Amino acid sequence: MAESKSVIIKIKRQNTPTSKAYWEEFSVPYRPNMNVISALMDIAAEPSTREGKATTPITYDSNCLEEVCGSCAMLINGKARMACSALIDNLEQPIRLEPFSKFPVVRDLAVDRSVIFENLKAVKAWVPIDGTYDLGSGPRMSAEEQEIAYPISRCISCCCCMEACPQFNEETGFVGAATIAQVRLFNTHPTGKALERERLTALMGDGGIQECGYAQNCVEVCPKDIPLTKSISEVGGQVMKQALGDLLRR
Repeated sequence: MAESKSVIIKIKRQNTPTSKAYWEEFSVPYRPNMNVISALMDIAAEPSTREGKATTPITYDSNCLEEVCGSCAMLINGKARMACSALIDNLEQPIRLEPFSKFPVVRDLAVDRSVIFENLKAVKAWVPIDGTYDLGSGPRMSAEEQEIAYPISRCISCCCCMEACPQFNEETGFVGAATIAQVRLFNTHPTGKALERERLTALMGDGGIQECGYAQNCVEVCPKDIPLTKSISEVGGQVMKQALGDLLRR
């Protein structure tokens, strides 16, 4: 009888936000078309290490399992990517799974990515309305405007771009490419333009667009192929134009 194939996975674990990290190695039966999430599910069904030592299931975030929610982002063989779309057949073994390094660890592979939502709030990443419901039809967007906006609207807040960015760290407080792209998205919207000045002003402050070093790592790892560097370039020009205008008006 032919020997069945196995998938070897090394996982960096951490029991609490303050405890010391450690590694455990697992072996799960191979199946065609497996992804990383399915391997983690197999470990959860029978949580024991490759040596046969009983352990606890791996803690990780996931939801849609089809690269829409952004929950299952982690480091897979050292690269920031989505676990649901990372196919075992395309990965070098042993497969190394680690939590994002630039976000506080909650437990194992689960991290606290709430910073992106704080950054989005800081730049007012929403379309303002007056609080009533019967607003009627909003301003129409041209086909050209829709072509620009749609790719940016695909952002799933996975934070892969922030993890890969050398400028995103505690020292700079950089808001990251995803937040800047959302500024471009909402400034493009006919109604969203009402807060354009406030958004650009927010990016002039600490951690704003001036912290970007244009390493372009963000656009390389983005799972939704969002034109992040183009957004950074365009928003950077808008920020500079507004800053110069404000200076001349003094």
